Amino acid sequence: MSIHRRWVFIGSSIAAVIAVSVAFSSNLMQTSSANFLTATVTVGNLDQTVTALGRLQPKELVNVGAQVTGQVQRLHVVLGQKVKAGDLIAEIDAKPQQLALRNAEASVASLQAQKAARQATLVQAQLTYNRQKTLIAVDATARADVEAARAARDVVRAEIHSLQAQIDQARIQVETARIKLTYARITAPMDGVVVAVVTKQGQTLNSFQSAPTIVVLAKLNVMTVRAKIAEADVNKIHPGQSVWFTTLGQKHRYQAHIEQIEPAPKSIVKGETSTAQAIYYNALFDVPNSKGVLKPSMTAQVSVLVARERGVVLIPIAALGERIDDGYRVRVVNPETHQVVSRQVMIGTTTTNQAVVISGVKPGEQVVLGEAGSESNSSANLMGI
Repeated sequence: MSIHRRWVFIGSSIAAVIAVSVAFSSNLMQTSSANFLTATVTVGNLDQTVTALGRLQPKELVNVGAQVTGQVQRLHVVLGQKVKAGDLIAEIDAKPQQLALRNAEASVASLQAQKAARQATLVQAQLTYNRQKTLIAVDATARADVEAARAARDVVRAEIHSLQAQIDQARIQVETARIKLTYARITAPMDGVVVAVVTKQGQTLNSFQSAPTIVVLAKLNVMTVRAKIAEADVNKIHPGQSVWFTTLGQKHRYQAHIEQIEPAPKSIVKGETSTAQAIYYNALFDVPNSKGVLKPSMTAQVSVLVARERGVVLIPIAALGERIDDGYRVRVVNPETHQVVSRQVMIGTTTTNQAVVISGVKPGEQVVLGEAGSESNSSANLMGI
């Protein structure tokens, strides 16, 4: 091979390598921005919330119990029944109370009879005393007899006063017996729904130690949510803040406002002193339940709005890289060259999904969230890896 042909061959080989390299580089440039998942920096509103789990309870819940001991003769309600205040719930055997009332009334009658007898004696004692005064005026009797007659009269008067006091006491016993007799008829203390029937018909109740519960009544038209707020978040929650929640299996979002934050955790009421347990404080709020969709003891997924920023620059949390100085490293796509460049971005308020941008990127710019697995694999195949 001549020297001329050799240089022609070498030149052709170099040109071919350069052509292949240019073609490969051009293809890689076109796919470089596609190797990443990106998102657009936007302008919008950011809601900072505290999330918690809550439990639904009726606004008013009453254990209807018995104040007398005896057998439940009749139970007039069933589970789920609506009742009005004053409706008859149950009847307890009232024979002991009836006998107690009759005994108290008999005591009053006996004391009244004794009083009547002593009043007659008083009349006689007063006549004797008057006669003795007449006789002493003409020296026809001894002064001692006059004083004895007066003393006898005064004793009878005192006995009558004592009997009257006993009659008053006996009448109180009668009223007490009448009241206890009414306890044998258990009535509803309020309008509501029977949410639990604790006692069965025929069961014997013992009220000496504690009042046994017969049924549980609840007003279900208004429910109270008790949201368990973590110790780290409780100082962010205040009465009046907007709150919303959903229940398991329902998409409807219920709106309300925080009404109260209990000042102490439930562990204090229960007497628990363990430091190993997580501390929660209950935040309370009410929600209307006119259709009865919300049920007692349902779980509520609660969100409390603690801050809201309007018209701010927003970036996805996933776009934030390593922390540098007072900001974060963020990868931004150059719209002209489609190359990815690194910038330092200052961040303000953050949520689980978004962050407020103070400086570093502008609305409309594309930021990198991560690598797109399928596209990066295509690039790898293109490069022969």
